[in-house]
Amino acid sequence: MFDAIVIGSGMSGGIVAKELCERGLKTLVLERGRNLEPGEDYTDWMQPWELPNAGMIPENEVKRDYPIQSQCYAMSSANKDFWVKDSEHPYSTPEDKPFSWIRGNHVGGRSLMWGRQTYRLSPMDFEANAKDGHGVDWPIRYDDLAPWYDHIERFIGVSGSQEGLPQLPDGEFLPPFALNDGEQLFKRAVEAKFPGRKVIPGRVANLSKAQPHHVELGRATCQVRSFCERGCSYGAYHSSLSSSLPAAKKTGNLTLVADAIVHSIVHDPQTGKATGVRVIDANTKERRTYEAKIIFCNASTIGTAQILLNSASDAFPNGLANSSDMVGRNLMDHLYGLLAAGILPDGPNTTSFGRRPNGLYIPRFRNVSEPGGFLRGYGYQGGVMHAGWRATALGMPGIGAELKARTSHVGPWVVFITGFGEMLPNPDNRVTLHPTRKDKWGIPIVHIECAIGENERKMAAQMVADGKAMVEAAGGQIMATNAVPGAPGLGIHEMGTARMGKNPKTSVLNAFNQAHDVPNLFITDGAAMASSGCQNPSLTYMALSARAAHHAAEFLKEGKV
Repeated sequence: MFDAIVIGSGMSGGIVAKELCERGLKTLVLERGRNLEPGEDYTDWMQPWELPNAGMIPENEVKRDYPIQSQCYAMSSANKDFWVKDSEHPYSTPEDKPFSWIRGNHVGGRSLMWGRQTYRLSPMDFEANAKDGHGVDWPIRYDDLAPWYDHIERFIGVSGSQEGLPQLPDGEFLPPFALNDGEQLFKRAVEAKFPGRKVIPGRVANLSKAQPHHVELGRATCQVRSFCERGCSYGAYHSSLSSSLPAAKKTGNLTLVADAIVHSIVHDPQTGKATGVRVIDANTKERRTYEAKIIFCNASTIGTAQILLNSASDAFPNGLANSSDMVGRNLMDHLYGLLAAGILPDGPNTTSFGRRPNGLYIPRFRNVSEPGGFLRGYGYQGGVMHAGWRATALGMPGIGAELKARTSHVGPWVVFITGFGEMLPNPDNRVTLHPTRKDKWGIPIVHIECAIGENERKMAAQMVADGKAMVEAAGGQIMATNAVPGAPGLGIHEMGTARMGKNPKTSVLNAFNQAHDVPNLFITDGAAMASSGCQNPSLTYMALSARAAHHAAEFLKEGKV
């Protein structure tokens, strides 16, 4: 028997494993995907001219195996093996409600391919549900999580600037990747035209300056190559493979089993506790059960809901820890794909070195310094850059010296900003088990039903209008806008299917991410979120994970679980 089992080795599972192992708990991590070796299985050594098919995946292969995964901006021929094959991992949706479930089944999960944008939720985010009546009140407040934000930021390494904004709290930052000259121009113009808005360097989990504790884990300062989604042989950005799992392994308390498809969690109705996890070997289909004193479910928002629902028993006929009927409900993602882009004809006559792993960020201002006409708000991510040699070289005839001469001239400055908007919790947006269809391991596939509501539609329209106005304020000539949100799921920030709350009748987890119904079961991935904010959520998942692991270890020591 293990002290603890962690289901999932990704963003949150890796942190849980690290924290439990460092507290002396013998910890088993179960990963449904294959093992990856850092560096050896990465493709960051490929230069642009070495990418198969110039980075593109053949259309027939996309249609056959990757119709959903290929919608992710980060997928290419160099890293396609990091994504699941949709043909082998089906799920269902209503025909009129598409949901794009982006997945990476391997050790480290999506922490290997994430965008690395790293922002705290603010006090107003933890209070929003209570104030406007949507969802349930968070059982914690910002001050409860602030020291754990500090803890995670110091460990993973986050580059950023101190700004003093109440809607986007500052943290423990490494030096920021500075805005380039074009972004500085954009910043000056936007802040002059709209005094309540700020343009800041993005906060990103890349090491602008590796610290001693990073170096001890084999990590190094970012080389500004911007090949991050292929894995980083320098360990310069945080992933489970580069930092949290190596830290856990260093303790001697970690056991990791890959290719382990979790079927369900075993519950003992006599004690009321979870006693183990049923697993199917992904390759041989051999079944086995692992036992532990405490269990953390970090299989990702939809995966966690699937496991809980498939763990139904006489004690929990609707799924484990589901007396509230909230497991699977309140699925959220961020509004995504709402774009404004333009050319800056009077941009500075300068160029920049390297390819930063980052750009600019515009923190939320609607319903902060400016009214919204809707609830909650949104922020923007983007950048200003030269169009580059492709603008002058591709699509035009030429070879040899003449072509080389033309590619030496960079194109005009182009600004693009994309909004990320908050989605309100809605119990009708949910994950259920399909009544008849099963996967290759005999587990019911998930059925996902999720759609945006009227508040999100109002927000989307304003988001595009604000983006267009800011581009024009900098002298930009609009060349593209997109006012239609991408399908839910494309934000890759799904959350909410086992939410935290104060009342066991309306929520799944308490203030310590502990299941109301099963005291030794903890959930700290995106499923735990009671609301989404508009900030990228991974930092919050990790902070919740570290906090819950600490309390779980203390509860175990005190005999409370």
